[in-house]
Amino acid sequence: MSDVVFVSGLSLHAYHGVMQHEAKVGQTFKLDLVLEIDLAEASRTDMLKHTVSYDMVVKTASEAFCARRYRLVEAAAGAVADALLDRYAQIRGIRVTVHKPHAPIAATFDDVGVTIARTRHGRSRG
Repeated sequence: MSDVVFVSGLSLHAYHGVMQHEAKVGQTFKLDLVLEIDLAEASRTDMLKHTVSYDMVVKTASEAFCARRYRLVEAAAGAVADALLDRYAQIRGIRVTVHKPHAPIAATFDDVGVTIARTRHGRSRG
């Protein structure tokens, strides 16, 4: 079993999407992050240096997600995963879910989005 650090429901306003009005108006996205990390040392020592800071995880994810406009949320999610893997050597793997609850779809729905998973070695998995 892997230990995880998670952030759920991070709300970020960004301008991602294929449609032109998405680039102008933007919309609120919700991100869920699950970071696979060995927390054994942190649980023994009670020291932040043996884990990751929630604050810095949120800052890194927010900057990566909002730094530029992506047409696809898949690309935006990939940017977040890459940024977190680059910043924190102790992250073994990561799952990033991007919820796009206001997607321009002619249907009634609760949520749409993507989930991507990356590992430190290979940076891709199913």
